[in-house]
Amino acid sequence: MSVAVRVIPCLDVDQGRVVKGVNFTGLVDAGDPVELARRYDGEWADELTFLDVTASSSDRETTYDVVRGTADQVFIPLTVGGGVRGPEDVDRLLRAGADKVSLNTAAISDPGLLETASRRFGAQCVVLSVDARRVPSGGTETSSGFEVTTHGGRRGTGICAVEWAARAERLGVGEILLNSMDADGTKEGFDLEMIRAVRAAVRVPLIASGGAGSAEHFAPAVHAGADAVLAASVFHFGELTIEEVKNAMRAEGITVR
Repeated sequence: MSVAVRVIPCLDVDQGRVVKGVNFTGLVDAGDPVELARRYDGEWADELTFLDVTASSSDRETTYDVVRGTADQVFIPLTVGGGVRGPEDVDRLLRAGADKVSLNTAAISDPGLLETASRRFGAQCVVLSVDARRVPSGGTETSSGFEVTTHGGRRGTGICAVEWAARAERLGVGEILLNSMDADGTKEGFDLEMIRAVRAAVRVPLIASGGAGSAEHFAPAVHAGADAVLAASVFHFGELTIEEVKNAMRAEGITVR
């Protein structure tokens, strides 16, 4: 029996409002997170992801009140990230209503945080978020040609994105959210090469993010190895519906809920 591919709207939140930009800059207001969460729950989204997109770069904690308000309105799994610096933050987010917590910047600074969180809360609660891009000209070369970035893609780390994903799996994460900073905002499709590279290195579920512009873009990401597909603005602004994306994938022989 095939495992159903999940379709996940992403709520990028800044100061209590859903926003959308390119590489998390030039942010445009896209609505109230609680209202959007309620809408997506009614449209049969499989999960929701909530990211405080300025939490790490502005050194600010995630807005717990918004997380609670969102969690009160949805009855599907909710992943929350942004401003997570230690196990205590993971604990607070889970208590606020998150089902899973996404770690990014803090895990790069302290990879042991992934192992600590996995042991304390269970691998099923721990997601590694990887904001990756092709190594730019003059950058530090990596074995895969992809590097991890921080602060919304504004800072390169020189860390190989594929090796980082594999290491995170060994440290106990239960899922990887792979966001292509190159494809983000282009609406030209997911970065299939990047998805294939990470899929070949890990066995945990892989969520593909960045680049969705049409319903036909999602199936290739799944065929490249994604277990779930994530998008933001195309859903928020009504360019696509969850149903349209699922129907397009069904037409390609992909099992969806």
